[in-house]
Amino acid sequence: MTGVVVFFVVGVAAGWVVRTVLRPVFASPLLARENYRGRTVVTAAGIVVAVAAIVVEAGRTVLATLDVGHRVTPARALVLFAAVAFGLLGLLDDLVGSGHARGFRGHLAELAHGRLTTGGLKLIGGAAVAVIVAGGRDPHSFGRLLVDGALIALAANLANQFDRRPGRVTKVAVAAFVVLVAAASHRHELEGVAVVVGATAALFVDDLRERLMLGDVGANAVGACLGAGVVLAYSFPVRVGVLVAVALLNLVGELTSFTRLIDAVPPLRALDRAGRRDP
Repeated sequence: MTGVVVFFVVGVAAGWVVRTVLRPVFASPLLARENYRGRTVVTAAGIVVAVAAIVVEAGRTVLATLDVGHRVTPARALVLFAAVAFGLLGLLDDLVGSGHARGFRGHLAELAHGRLTTGGLKLIGGAAVAVIVAGGRDPHSFGRLLVDGALIALAANLANQFDRRPGRVTKVAVAAFVVLVAAASHRHELEGVAVVVGATAALFVDDLRERLMLGDVGANAVGACLGAGVVLAYSFPVRVGVLVAVALLNLVGELTSFTRLIDAVPPLRALDRAGRRDP
């Protein structure tokens, strides 16, 4: 438990440093978007998450050559790959996505008409990345590969569905991570995930105050890494159960709005709006 907490804090620190260094980049008009209230804010700030994960793992690798700490483990390498790859696909959608097609149905409908949207590319590319990550966990079982790949890909999409209001995806991600760590028997496999969630948390206040948006780059990365954490740290029966739950939540997100559902439950509405600007 202590190691995971330490790496969460390291992730927060790395995220804060990267956020500060990238401040001039975030001033670019290319990243200016209107949020749900019509306020112009910086989008794609979630790139901080992937960059922070790279910086932390690079630093740990350098320290390992000096006999301080350990070299990159397979689990950490898989989480880093998931953060960077899903982040890259999300960044593409943030920068050049038109937004006219939403959800699985919208992107698949466009693909059926011979048009590949950036969201469709994200779905296809995300599925491929998820299979690669899942293959690193259990490369000798086709059935497990499909289950684990689907879990990672759907977890990334679910995080994207939650990212419709300031701070929401970070609140959900941190809560999910706490449960993930508390119930895991192999917590050391979650060190890389801790860095990613910590880097996401470093943007929390700016996100709440509507100074930036994580964008698909941030939401997809943290969702995929949480899914990868389940794959890496839990037994196969548990992973199947989590896949069913995540798939059902994805279906709910496709058929209705999480914002509408959250607003209908007073305790959830209070948690969701805590810390936000007044409407």
